[in-house]
Amino acid sequence: MTSLSRRAFVTAATATLLTGCGGGHTTTPAANSAAPQGSSTPSRQPGAKKAHALARSVPVTLRVPAIGVDTPVMQLGLAADGTVQVPPITAHDRAGWYRHSPTPGQTGPSVILGHVTVGAYGDGVFRHLAKLRAGDRIEAGLENGTTATFTVTSVRTVVKAEFPSDEVYGNVDRPELRLITCGGTRTGTGYLDNVIVFATLTG
Repeated sequence: MTSLSRRAFVTAATATLLTGCGGGHTTTPAANSAAPQGSSTPSRQPGAKKAHALARSVPVTLRVPAIGVDTPVMQLGLAADGTVQVPPITAHDRAGWYRHSPTPGQTGPSVILGHVTVGAYGDGVFRHLAKLRAGDRIEAGLENGTTATFTVTSVRTVVKAEFPSDEVYGNVDRPELRLITCGGTRTGTGYLDNVIVFATLTG
């Protein structure tokens, strides 16, 4: 990761996020929100075998067989207000990789965002993300022809105001993946919660 990319990634980790799923509503939670009591740090959870880190290569597709996701992946940066961009609201919804995070398979947390709903167009690409369970498979197709295969270690639904920035964006010593969307109760301006999937590279 270049020094510029790393600075942008740290900015998002400490001033962050998220995400206007289907409503154009952006929320910026507190920077160092604590994780809910009783939760464990996903990057330390056992159960998934380790795999060697892959070379840097931009993700172009994402498959999550357990919930029927098979989507192209676009690149996302930072919006003018310093929050992470989200994919546009379109009929052909797709996921977006945050380009200041590691690419899938590199050491560190690679971050991919998607909508749960896309306004008048209906369901978003991550509509069923909360249904994933530990052990489910995620496949990121990379530009160099490699497929990075991850295994889900945990799925969490958190109040946006308590978004666990450190756990999502913080440094880890192995290749990991975060899939993020909105969830919980829907209001007139969006959703109250975020759904976060934590996964580890296994193939």
